[in-house]
Amino acid sequence: MIQEQLEVCVNVEIAKDTFEMKLKGEMEQLVDQPGRFIHIKIGDGSFHMLRRPISIADVDKENHTITLVYKVTGKGTEWLSERVAGDKVDALGPGGQGFEITEVKNEKILVIGGGVGVPPLYHLTKELVENNDVTVILGFQSKEAVFYEKEFNQFGDRVQTLVVTDDGSYGEKGLVTDIASEFSQDSTRYFTCGPLPMLKAVKNQLVEIPGHISLEERMGCGIGACFACVCHSTNESGYVKVCKDGPVFSSNEVIL
Repeated sequence: MIQEQLEVCVNVEIAKDTFEMKLKGEMEQLVDQPGRFIHIKIGDGSFHMLRRPISIADVDKENHTITLVYKVTGKGTEWLSERVAGDKVDALGPGGQGFEITEVKNEKILVIGGGVGVPPLYHLTKELVENNDVTVILGFQSKEAVFYEKEFNQFGDRVQTLVVTDDGSYGEKGLVTDIASEFSQDSTRYFTCGPLPMLKAVKNQLVEIPGHISLEERMGCGIGACFACVCHSTNESGYVKVCKDGPVFSSNEVIL
């Protein structure tokens, strides 16, 4: 993990209150797994005491950029949305443990994302399709919140992308779990990231196949020192630290 002043290349709204930011620097060279995050300092003074952990949506090794997708939910992310090309952002990263997929080959994978849990699954799917067939199920509240459907489809014939919305304004009406069961018997494992109720539902539904869950928690230090992001676990200590031990865990390792 390093601290670096990353340069903003692009920062645009791609769905309602959802922004895509590309940051340039040397940090991308350290991103060895999909699913890791960077911890961003907000503002120039001390008003925003805590950094914001944001999942890495993609890396571009050729252009030395990291792509983030984040939703504006308060003053901190509002400040981030106001950064323009040429601005510098203070970042710590890459943090945490991501998806371990080096041994995942010739499988049928189910990838399930909800809302701002979708971004790390984009980088993951990009890596998985090199050796596997992938069915992607993306869930959003409504049409205006949908993003990255086209980007997932650009991975080619080895990816099938399905979109569901709560109100039925785009794609299938319903929840990701409404259609995940159609693919569970043919899938060898699943990867998921999204709101906690969705993760619970997915874990309870797909008990027959190995699962890998990426948790989203508020963090303090982002390096495992402050215990602000602990989650109950089945291990001997009874807990894990999302920032240091995760954010990606085996579905059997965490109690949701």
